[in-house]
Amino acid sequence: MRASLIQLAVSDAEPPAERRARAASLVRAQQGADLVVLPELWPLGGFAHDLWSEGAETLDGPTSDAMAAAARAAGVWLHAGSIVERDPDGPIYNTSMVFAPDGELVHTYRKIHRFGFDSGEAVVMGAGQEIVTAPTEFGTLGLATCYDLRFPELFRALLDAGAQLLVVPAAWPAKRREHWTLLARARALEEQAFVLACNTAGTHAGVEQAGHSVVVDPWGRVLAEAGPEEEVLTVEFDPAEVGRAREDFPVLRDRLLGIPAPVQR
Repeated sequence: MRASLIQLAVSDAEPPAERRARAASLVRAQQGADLVVLPELWPLGGFAHDLWSEGAETLDGPTSDAMAAAARAAGVWLHAGSIVERDPDGPIYNTSMVFAPDGELVHTYRKIHRFGFDSGEAVVMGAGQEIVTAPTEFGTLGLATCYDLRFPELFRALLDAGAQLLVVPAAWPAKRREHWTLLARARALEEQAFVLACNTAGTHAGVEQAGHSVVVDPWGRVLAEAGPEEEVLTVEFDPAEVGRAREDFPVLRDRLLGIPAPVQR
């Protein structure tokens, strides 16, 4: 399969409507890919806390409309990164959206682990409550977002739910870039799954972004890694490698804590 990670630059100078149109154009350009991934909170910015409340949108808002049309035009599965979702009956959420090649919004994931400790996302956003996977013809996607990478129990739950490809959009800052790469490799190795981690580039709200989107295979090997600037990282790999890795090195069979992986007889 072919996956394209769009490491979009986010800056304060570009209005959200213009960035939305530019992101849609980049998605449409990925015809021939099977899966396209955008970063976390790219319409407003992952650290632009002061814009979130006013700029929040519903799941049938302008970003969803633009991404649905782009997925349909390119004929790709599109993980459109995440938006600030306005829930009419609750708080705002950091919500990822997955579109099928016909443009239908088929899966959403509200970020469970909110970053900021006593400020920012941790204070103003609600926490998701559901583990979300997305079956496709090339394998089951497990959905996580940015700070989620630091919590291995979420990824074990995604593993037990059948995930083979772990998709992680992010707005990860440059000052902790080494954590980003290390955690992406760790999650791939421990779950024996592919990790497709798509970060933002640029600087917004005074926070420089790390870039360095990365695709890691089930053995923890980095198949491709972006630089610090905006780029489209495209990589081809065989999703069947997940099954081969789990069969050749059946470490998951020896789990003693939590829910054990099913034993194949």
